[in-house]
Amino acid sequence: MNSGIKYSIFNPTGNITALVETKVDIESQPAISDEIMKRHPEVEQVGFVCLEPENSIPINLRMAGGEFCGNAAISAAALYAIRSGIEACSVNVRVSGAPKALEVRLAKAANNPSVFDVELEMPEPLSIERIMLETEGVAEELPVVDMGGISHIIIEESRKLYALKDSPKQAEKAVKSWCRMLGADCLGLMFLSGEETELTPLVYVPSIDTVFWENSCASGSSAVGMYLADKMNAAVEVSLKEPAGILRVKSGGEKDYTWLFGSTILEMEDFF
Repeated sequence: MNSGIKYSIFNPTGNITALVETKVDIESQPAISDEIMKRHPEVEQVGFVCLEPENSIPINLRMAGGEFCGNAAISAAALYAIRSGIEACSVNVRVSGAPKALEVRLAKAANNPSVFDVELEMPEPLSIERIMLETEGVAEELPVVDMGGISHIIIEESRKLYALKDSPKQAEKAVKSWCRMLGADCLGLMFLSGEETELTPLVYVPSIDTVFWENSCASGSSAVGMYLADKMNAAVEVSLKEPAGILRVKSGGEKDYTWLFGSTILEMEDFF
């Protein structure tokens, strides 16, 4: 185990994220992630960030499992602003699981200078297709949004498999099984209800064997927007009420873009 590990904990809409600034080789990152999660059980994911203000892409972020994570990207941009002593900026972030650097626009909130309001450019989906999935004798065709570093299955309230939401152990077994079947780097089940306005996210990262009912999910929220835009063949804007708050997504249109709108706050800094 390395010593002198410096890390910060952010709260992006309840999806508690630890960011490590100390340089750590990839092979050691899962162990460092485990240690931070043991010390802080509320942490749902750990990323390793390198800040280089003089570079054209000043923020490089790798998640402990090599997956893509939107809320960690938002928090890494906020960390960059804090370390740079700036209150607002537009900055590029290179994130594991994303094919290109993403733009992040952030500014301190007018009513609370401890909070950063953030807009995040999301990766374009590689595909949106319906796939037959089965668990415990129930089979159903569901939409799967493949974003490269993470895929999401959208399960609307009208579907039979939505019943998994109320059977956590069965849902966790299913997400692991479907992740293997799809060959996904990381897989989320996005339970969508309330006339497509309420979202309950479950995310599995196989490389570090973590499964969380997340308080919010940036990539999953974006996948919902992508799916709805594809289904309606039109641009959409949706506000999703998640267990810890609201994330807003705009997706589709002539440029086929997707942007996520959220916020994050630095809760603590520590080292071990």
